[in-house]
Order: sequence, then C-alpha cells, then structure tokens
Amino acid sequence: MNPRTAQVERNTLETQIKVSINLDGNGTAAFTTGLPFLDHMLDQIARHGLIDMEVVSHGDLHIDAHHSVEDIGITLGQAFAKALGDKKGIYRYGHAYCPLDESLSRVVVDFSGRPGLFYQVEFKRAFIGSFDVDLFKEFFQGFVNHAGVTLHIDNLKGGNAHHIAETVFKAFGRALRMAISHDERMAGIMPSTKGSL
Repeated sequence: MNPRTAQVERNTLETQIKVSINLDGNGTAAFTTGLPFLDHMLDQIARHGLIDMEVVSHGDLHIDAHHSVEDIGITLGQAFAKALGDKKGIYRYGHAYCPLDESLSRVVVDFSGRPGLFYQVEFKRAFIGSFDVDLFKEFFQGFVNHAGVTLHIDNLKGGNAHHIAETVFKAFGRALRMAISHDERMAGIMPSTKGSL
C-alpha cells in the first residue's frame, strides 16, 4: 500500500499556510495558527480521524481571522485530494454521530468529486472566546471546494456553543476516518459506477 501522505503550501498576500497530513497515521498533531480554538478543533479531526496532521499558518490576524480560517480549510482540502489520489479501494462514504453532554451532531461525507456543503448549525452566541463561530462554515466550505466532497453537517441538539462546535469537529473526524478507510473487498476498485471520482 502506497503511503497516503501530502504536503501542500498556499501563499497569498493574506496568508501563508503549510499543511502536512498522513491519512494512515495515529492522530499525531501539531498546529501553529495563532487561533487557539481552531487548533483545538483541528486536533479533534486528527485525533478522531486517526490522521497525522501539521498546520502552520501566518495570516493577517490583525484584520480578523476570516482569511486564515478559510485558507486553512482550502489547504487542508487540497492535501486530502492529493493524498487520496484516484480514491480506488476506499469506502468513499462516511458518517458519524458525536455527543458531548447536551449537544449532538451528525456529519455525513461523500468523496464524490462534487463539492457541496449543507451546513445546519446554529449557535446561541457569536463568539467562543475570541473565535467568531461564523468562520466554522468558511472552514468547511474551503475544505469541501478543494477536497471535492459532499458534506452534510447537522447539529441535532445543543445549547453550549463550545460543546456544539466540538461535536461537529469530532463527528467530522470520525466520518473522514470511515470514508478514507481501505475496503478490502474493493481493493484496487473505483467505488463508483462512473469509473472515476
């Protein structure tokens, strides 16, 4: 089995980002983004997806976090697309429900090659600490557009904003883990009747 790893850099006038991933890792992670709560959420993806991940981001945080969060999502999506290659032999679909106390979220992903984000998450406050919760959707939109996935994210229950966010990212990690896993019965086979994804 070829190693499913990727290193991607994205440099613009607004951000400079480096992402390294190993899809067959054990959840080892290191983040330097200047956004501690985003680091905490990225750690959920790595830990629950069993994906080794390193993200280094230098962005125009003196303006706000928007460019950095969106561009991290873009770069991570590009890394997934690169690491997965032609996608032969993977499960392709993944889903997960994750609770945290009163909160419960569901994430369903399809590595279809068709970008689509369907995001139903409502927060009762605008910020978690200093992190703008609107930026979570920007992160996932960037990922979806560049990984080429269909992604459904639904928060089913919740009150505490931190809990809601954490259930979303844990479920996302678990759904990714399922979708990118090797299916022994599909070894070398494209998981699509079209013959490509």
